[in-house]
Amino acid sequence: MRLVGAEISVLSLLMMSLHGAAALTHSMKLFLTASSGLPNFPEFVAVGLLDEVEMFHYDSDTKRAEPRQDWMSRLREDDPQYWKRETELAMDTQQAFKGNIEIAKQRFHQTGGVHIYQRMVGCEWDDVTNKDKGYIQDGYDGEDFISFDLQTEQWIAAKQQAVRIKQKWDHNRALKEHNKNYLTHLCPEGLKKHLIYGRSSLMRTERPSVSLLQKTPSSPVSCHATGFYPDRAALFWRKDGEELHEDVDLGEILPNHDGTFQMRVDLKLSSVPAEDWRRYDCVFQLSGVDEDIVTKLDKTRTNTEKPAGSTSTSAFIIAVVVLVAIIAAVVGFMVHRKRNENII
Repeated sequence: MRLVGAEISVLSLLMMSLHGAAALTHSMKLFLTASSGLPNFPEFVAVGLLDEVEMFHYDSDTKRAEPRQDWMSRLREDDPQYWKRETELAMDTQQAFKGNIEIAKQRFHQTGGVHIYQRMVGCEWDDVTNKDKGYIQDGYDGEDFISFDLQTEQWIAAKQQAVRIKQKWDHNRALKEHNKNYLTHLCPEGLKKHLIYGRSSLMRTERPSVSLLQKTPSSPVSCHATGFYPDRAALFWRKDGEELHEDVDLGEILPNHDGTFQMRVDLKLSSVPAEDWRRYDCVFQLSGVDEDIVTKLDKTRTNTEKPAGSTSTSAFIIAVVVLVAIIAAVVGFMVHRKRNENII
């Protein structure tokens, strides 16, 4: 899709807003999906992401390009016709992709069945070096199909069935110029302008809460950080100030329901004497924040250290919870049955 160009020096404005922030590589991506024979799913869907956050959506059922973030809605204030133009362009793209999926089906000698043609087109920009790069990658039925090499300005066929398409597109001078202009100018400038609108949300930093968890005295100690933003973060264990690479298990960064992230890293301590625990600590580092969060390993800070009498107290609490759950289930069943009695 076409994105708003920069009428003024967007780069200078953005660099001022990034003053004092950590260096980042920003990205803007469009995911275009055409489907055939897939029930209860739109024939065409377009989704735009900025720094992996969904910013707009279009599908062939609603036939409207719509904002997915509050800051995207503000584009209408500066450009009242923005969403109308984007909707019209999405509808044109929908027709083009309807043709793409039919051509691919012909190349694979397919008639019926479920088939999906996808394209990821986008660009990345380094806010320190000011270098950017663009890409177009097409897939068919879940596998690489054909891609555009910006350096050579040639298409690369990943399947034998895409060779004839490559030859046709390589000889289409207008298409080649369009792709080059979009990837080297329109996309990077659009990325920078959208970052200005979304900087308060996308460029914020939120520090996490960090806790140490251990299921049993013989289990690994898990250092868990949750509630941080952005997802460019590091979490690791140290011993005597040196980062550990053995006896550690780093988990993936996972999203929270509120838009923040969480991650964990486990440390195996089965062979470490209790008196040596003080030599270990867990370190959390967040992009854009100079100060690390350092959590010392201490038995009193893990969930394995329980005060006297805690076992009986826990058992009592569990029994109460179970009793309440049983009562709730009985009441719920009676209400459900009463309602059903009134249904003809």
